[in-house]
Amino acid sequence: MKLAISATGKDLESQIDPRFGRCAFFIVAETEDMSFEAFDNASISLGGGAGIQSAQFVASKGAKVVITGNVGPNAVRTLNAAGVEVVVGQSGSVKEALERYRAGGLNSTQEANVADHYGMGGGAGMGSGSGRGMGGGMGRGMGRGMGMGSGAGRGMGQGMGMSGGISQSQPQSAPGSEDDLRQLKNQAEDLRRQMEAIESHIKDFENK
Repeated sequence: MKLAISATGKDLESQIDPRFGRCAFFIVAETEDMSFEAFDNASISLGGGAGIQSAQFVASKGAKVVITGNVGPNAVRTLNAAGVEVVVGQSGSVKEALERYRAGGLNSTQEANVADHYGMGGGAGMGSGSGRGMGGGMGRGMGRGMGMGSGAGRGMGQGMGMSGGISQSQPQSAPGSEDDLRQLKNQAEDLRRQMEAIESHIKDFENK
């Protein structure tokens, strides 16, 4: 009878590959004389459906029993439908597994012992998505803050800015300095016009 064993290499001394759907090789061996063939697993790089494809492959090679470490539910269903028995939880060399089976020391199961997509990677993709999301959030937050600040400054008017200018000029003023005096007069005139404009707005609100 033919057995298919998931293996890390192409001979009987190779270790059992714990993955069924994405194992490196399949060794299909005859229990009667221990003759075997080794096959590359073409499903090892599939993004999905590796268990199903691998199950169909070993069934097509005439295997009646699969010996492996772990197998998912899709693969188990496919193997059961093809009439192939499944032995899971195995480790050690392919030769040792064959000898255990010939001695009647292995029992088959119809249940999966791992979830689908066992052995698949993808951690980096997730990390990349998280990084992009955080960067975009920070950019939008800063943009809104800057816009609100600019709007508030224009709305409040220029009076506060001119007032600050006076306070900065006063410590630098020297008695009798014509330039400083002229600057102060210009600032006072600007403030006067601003005050008139503010008073006019106040009156407009009061008259409404």
